[in-house]
Amino acid sequence: MNDLHGIIFAYRPSPALGDLTRHRNTCSLPFGGRYRMIDFLLSDMVNAGMTDIGLIVHANYQSLLDHVGSGKDWDLSRKRGGLRILPPFSTAESAQGEYRGTMEALIGVSSYLTNIRQQYVVLARGDVALNIDISDVFQHHLARGSDVTVVCTREHSGDSSQCQFLCLDGGGRVTDISVNPAHAPDKPESLELYILSRKLLLELVEDCAAHDVSSFSSGALLPRLARLKVDSYLFDGKAVRFHSVRDYFRHSMGLLEDCVRDDLFSPQRPIRTKDISNPATYYGPFSRSVDSMVADGCLIEGEVEHSILFRG
Repeated sequence: MNDLHGIIFAYRPSPALGDLTRHRNTCSLPFGGRYRMIDFLLSDMVNAGMTDIGLIVHANYQSLLDHVGSGKDWDLSRKRGGLRILPPFSTAESAQGEYRGTMEALIGVSSYLTNIRQQYVVLARGDVALNIDISDVFQHHLARGSDVTVVCTREHSGDSSQCQFLCLDGGGRVTDISVNPAHAPDKPESLELYILSRKLLLELVEDCAAHDVSSFSSGALLPRLARLKVDSYLFDGKAVRFHSVRDYFRHSMGLLEDCVRDDLFSPQRPIRTKDISNPATYYGPFSRSVDSMVADGCLIEGEVEHSILFRG
């Protein structure tokens, strides 16, 4: 599927996660023993046949750079295209401060967007762990003749004040977007994964730059719902993101459930990560491991129960 270009927002800070993200952004947060959050969206895009992906970064991204490197572990180290790291360009007014929203982040890399070769673009947050068939979302987008397709889920993930919710008509078209409400409505939650044409994206970026609009959902899409055909794609799998340390613990321990692991780590769509080439975990002659996830490079000579052990 070479007609899709990926843009991953990998700049968001999360003060609510405390020391977990003091020296990194949420995309490079370790999850599930040997993975980072960014691994999921990168793998989803590669599994869909995408070969060109841009990572929009801003601050505290050294850990992220160390992890993704040239993109070799995702088969994205290429002479043409491949993985590109996109720091704030000089056209971004907030080059010295945080992006106010995803549209401002897109405006900051507008010169990169104009050189995209593909006809369609996937926009996604890099701090959401999900295993989704993006090629199926794309076919849904084409079949419905949509201007924009938004992936959503009926399983609410956490703090509603940090989420977006979609109001849909009987055919799945988006009629309203509720951004960061105090209480979660009984509506599908947006996973902030969008598919749209490169042409439309550039038009939105140009118009929003001219009117100082910083948000993609509330600033670019919401005022245009009557003019654009914005459709939903209901994702029925597991989607994980963290709004607090409690969320991080709860979702991490949820990986010990077979159904959650089977969903997030489907063998049909493998999740790739950085190869550190650690030796296999050593289990001593009297060691015992029960109901646990153990990454490579560990040395176990005692008992491990209902735990997740990271590399080494």
